[in-house]
Amino acid sequence: MENNKKQQYLFTSEVVSPGHPDKCADIISDTIVDKLIIGDSKSRVASEVFVAGKHVIIGGEVTSNTQVSIEEYKQLAIDALEKIGYFNNPHFTDEECLKPQNVDVQVLLNRQSPDINQGVDQEDGETGAGDQGIMFGYADSETSSYMPSAITYARMLMEKVYNYALHHPAKLGVDIKTQVTMDYGCKNNFESCNPQRIDTIVISAPCVSSMNIKELRTLIMELIIDTNLPQELFNPEDCIIHINPTGKYVSHSPLHDSGLTGRKLIVDSFGGYSPIGGGAQSSKDYTKVDRSGLYAARWIAKHIVAAGLAKKCVVQLSYAIGVAKPTSVAVDTYGTYLSYNDDKLSSFVMDNFPLTPNWITKKFNLDKPSEDTFLYADVAARGQVGQSDYPWEQLDAMEIFEALK
Repeated sequence: MENNKKQQYLFTSEVVSPGHPDKCADIISDTIVDKLIIGDSKSRVASEVFVAGKHVIIGGEVTSNTQVSIEEYKQLAIDALEKIGYFNNPHFTDEECLKPQNVDVQVLLNRQSPDINQGVDQEDGETGAGDQGIMFGYADSETSSYMPSAITYARMLMEKVYNYALHHPAKLGVDIKTQVTMDYGCKNNFESCNPQRIDTIVISAPCVSSMNIKELRTLIMELIIDTNLPQELFNPEDCIIHINPTGKYVSHSPLHDSGLTGRKLIVDSFGGYSPIGGGAQSSKDYTKVDRSGLYAARWIAKHIVAAGLAKKCVVQLSYAIGVAKPTSVAVDTYGTYLSYNDDKLSSFVMDNFPLTPNWITKKFNLDKPSEDTFLYADVAARGQVGQSDYPWEQLDAMEIFEALK
């Protein structure tokens, strides 16, 4: 009997909005990082946050000349929640959604161990890695941003619905999740970065109690259509779309789901298309290579793909605590390289880029967050990679990589 079922090869990525409890924790953490580094560029910070119900707990280690009182830390957390969209919204009750006036903030910050710092700030002016660990940076040719397609379109949808929620608090809440499944048709298309169509979209968003599920789904569908997903990949008539598949929900926010710093690493990076390192970026200063190493690895991988040296690329870096140079650099183009093979690309990267914490910091001005350049809290909200305005997303060394062609 002939099988008429069309061939598919599916891959999915999800994204959450800044209003998701885990993202709330990340954003509060990095609001603290911004405050301390802007006041003292040599601040050492690891400020994890736990949000649960009406409680925010800030813990970790800080060494900084920026003077921040307990009350100021509490206000930073509340201000971050208000900026996310958890203001005193009268369209949700105190039981349905977190309100800033009800938040209890507990601050449990200690000074960073001097045993760590002696390896980080070295006598010769070099900066040793703030911890051991591995980091992966990835890029591919599926989109103009050199990011994978599923997470790119999931982000576009999230941003569309989230921005609508911010501007229409009488209709939607800001605790939003999106998910996109790409159909590559076959494994070979997946391996060669050739998506065929958007197969499935899932969006879940909270709404006010007066809105019925039909009205909500109609609204979200209009937002999907208005997102400007690429026409060659998105056909609403040939796409499975789930909008609040369990029905409408009104109760949302950290009141109804706890959040923790560093629990959305795949959302923050490449949507599952690439391996990820062992540690979070949010909550950490730039000497922590979980943060700076990701940025450097992404910058290198993006250049390799943008220069036409490969269709996709992952770069692994590793570091030892207190040691400046990476302990390893590995480039893997998944067999898509066009001229230089992976061995030569790995050697090329090691020979041309120091990749020490000092080099990465100066390259991307990581010790100078500001409203005019970038803020770590904004990066926490929007994703650690893939946004065109980030310093580590700039293709400013193309001539070096293009010389290899």
